[in-house]
Amino acid sequence: MTDKKPELSAAMKSKAEPKVFKKNPIIGTKYTIAISSAKGGVGKSTFATNLALALKNIGCKVGLLDADIYGPSIPKMFGINDKPKSDGQKLEPVKKYDIQCMSIGFLTDQQTPMIWRGPMVTSAIKTFTQKVNWKDLDFIIVDMPPGTGDTQLTFSQEIKMDGAIIVSTPQEVALLDVKRGIKMFDKLGVKILGLVDNMSFFIGDDKKKYHIFGNGGVQKTAEEFNKDFLGEIPINSDIGMSGDNGKPLVEENPEHEISKIYLNLANKIKSNFL
Repeated sequence: MTDKKPELSAAMKSKAEPKVFKKNPIIGTKYTIAISSAKGGVGKSTFATNLALALKNIGCKVGLLDADIYGPSIPKMFGINDKPKSDGQKLEPVKKYDIQCMSIGFLTDQQTPMIWRGPMVTSAIKTFTQKVNWKDLDFIIVDMPPGTGDTQLTFSQEIKMDGAIIVSTPQEVALLDVKRGIKMFDKLGVKILGLVDNMSFFIGDDKKKYHIFGNGGVQKTAEEFNKDFLGEIPINSDIGMSGDNGKPLVEENPEHEISKIYLNLANKIKSNFL
C-alpha cells in the first residue's frame, strides 16, 4: 500500500483553481477609474462628467469613456453631435472642453435603441478600450452602466482598473444594489476608492435641509463594508439644467457651490495617484 495521493486531472484542476485573467491597461492612459452605481437613476453620468471636468480644471489630462451601451448619456451632457474620425484601424476620440470622449452614442442616431446581446456589448467595450487612440491621459473616467453584468465583468476581468467610485442616493432600494456592486468589485479584485452620497438633500427657500431620499444611508453602507465615504452632493436644479444644455456645471460655473465639491474630490483623487 502507498500513502501517495492521486493527482488531480487537468480538468479537475481547472475547476478547483480560479481562472486568472490578464488585465491590460488602456493604451494612452495612466489611470482608469470607473464610476459605478449598480442602480440606475442616481446621477452617475452627471457625477462622471463633472468629475472629469473637475480633474481637467486642476491640470490633469482626462478622457471620458461612456460604457453605458444601452443608455449613453455623454453625447447629450457634453453637447456632442460629431462622429469620431477613423483611420481604418483606430477611432479618434471626440474632444470637447479639453476632454477626450468616446461613446456608442457618437456612432448611432440619438433615438436608435441598442438591441444587443451580451457578446455585442462586450465587443463594443473592447473596441473602446483597445481601438481608440487615447492620447497621453492622466485619467480616463469610465461611466459604467447600472447593474453587475457583461460590461462590469469585461472591465474588471480584462482591463487594468485602478479604482472605482460608487455613487448612490441614500434611499434603501438604491443601497440594496450598491451592496451587490461592492461585493462584485471586491470579488473581482477592483479597489473601491469610496462611496458618494448623491442627491443627498436639498436646501429649501427657508434655508433648511430636506432629506427626501433618506439620510445617512450611503455613509452607513460605507462603514458596513469598510470603505471610504467621499461625501455628499446635494440636489440643485443648476446641475440638471447645465447637463441638459450640454455644458456640465463644473465647466459652466466652476465657482458654484456644487462645482467646488467636485473640485475638492478631484484634488483628493489627484493626490492619491499623481
